[in-house]
Amino acid sequence: MSTPARVPAFNARGVWAIYHFEISRFMRTLGQSLLTPVITTSLYFVVFGAAIGSRMGEVDGVSYGAFIVPGLIMLSVLTESINNASFGIHFPRWTGTIYELLSAPISPFEIVLGYVGAAATKSVILGLVIFATAHLFVPIDVAHPLWMMAFLVLTATTFCLFGFITGIWAQNWEQLQVIPMLIVTPLTFLGGAFYSIDMLPGAWKTVALFNPIVYLVSGFRWSFYGSADVAVGISLAATLGFFALCLVIVWWIFRTGYRLKQ
Repeated sequence: MSTPARVPAFNARGVWAIYHFEISRFMRTLGQSLLTPVITTSLYFVVFGAAIGSRMGEVDGVSYGAFIVPGLIMLSVLTESINNASFGIHFPRWTGTIYELLSAPISPFEIVLGYVGAAATKSVILGLVIFATAHLFVPIDVAHPLWMMAFLVLTATTFCLFGFITGIWAQNWEQLQVIPMLIVTPLTFLGGAFYSIDMLPGAWKTVALFNPIVYLVSGFRWSFYGSADVAVGISLAATLGFFALCLVIVWWIFRTGYRLKQ
């Protein structure tokens, strides 16, 4: 009589080891990691909130200084999520220690959970720090705080998965910066982070709707003020769709060993 195959137990210790290592690296540079976004956010408020905002009045019934807060948070969270996750997995590939990880008794799901979980934790902390910093410049009332946290965590996790994919795809440190610097950051600036796409002429508004960042920023802004450029259901569906796509790509990478075993 054949013995049924054992289902491998969840390797919580392995996940914690990866997670703790990545968080420890973040804690060693805590001042730099948090001070830089605080200074950057303050400069944005000085330039956009004070100099430009004083001449713009309100946008969708909200002062311009408060209107740009969700966009500022998204700009930093998207960029840092990609950077944190891509560096986390690219570094062991660069040093060659990725082979020890792949031969360890830990599943691909647990590897991704450790790296992406740590990167998402850092991104959420960063987003909350920027949110607290914004309170020093403008009064902010969050209409849907639970939805705000849900959008923040979902967006951070999604783009950490995207960063994980980028870290495996990149063959050198220069390529690691291509996507966040030349693609994600420009799309965020053009995705309604600092303005409502309703301000755009008809043709440009239609073009803007092809920018996926529009849906992320719009949904996140809705959680603050109850108004958005795009229906919140569409924003949530778009975010979940991108999350699912990233999961499929990560599964394919481990299934085929794409640039993991080279």
